[in-house]
Amino acid sequence: MRTSERPATATRSRSQMLDRLREDHLLGVHFALNVFISSIIVWITLGFFTNASPIWAMASMIASSEPVVKQGLKMFRSRLINTLVGCAVGLLFLAVGEPTPWRLPFALAITVLLASYVVRIQVMWRQAPITAAIVIAGGLSVDSKMGGLESGLRRVIEVIFGCVVALAVSRLMAAIWPVPGSAPAPKAANPH
Repeated sequence: MRTSERPATATRSRSQMLDRLREDHLLGVHFALNVFISSIIVWITLGFFTNASPIWAMASMIASSEPVVKQGLKMFRSRLINTLVGCAVGLLFLAVGEPTPWRLPFALAITVLLASYVVRIQVMWRQAPITAAIVIAGGLSVDSKMGGLESGLRRVIEVIFGCVVALAVSRLMAAIWPVPGSAPAPKAANPH
């Protein structure tokens, strides 16, 4: 490529990038800002009120963050239901019998079957076995059965907290800086 062609190519690529930013209404910037604000809230809140590591809440918050509130609500609902299914199965496996790592594959398989055939919410359906694994792993890392149940439940609460923060920040940011085209369509006038 000749030196005289480089400025034209650079200008063209900058122009294409700006066009892409305008096209998607800065959704990436919206998402980054939502995650930035949510992560600060999660980090400070968990650090101030608990000694818990914010990693579970952070991961959940990132997975639940969405600049388009309607999508965020759908993600929140799906994630919450599947989290509760995974939590229930994980706690059941911790409560019955002695904790052993061999319970994990069985619990995960049962959780997948429940999420797939009973709950049947495909959005975030993987969250159910992930939550069961988090609960059981937390339980296996503690010496007592009650300590395991408490640890597993605490982690699930952190996951739900991350989801709630993500949804709240998404709603707040949508009110401050709405994403064009994400608002509900205006209702038609009633002809009667």
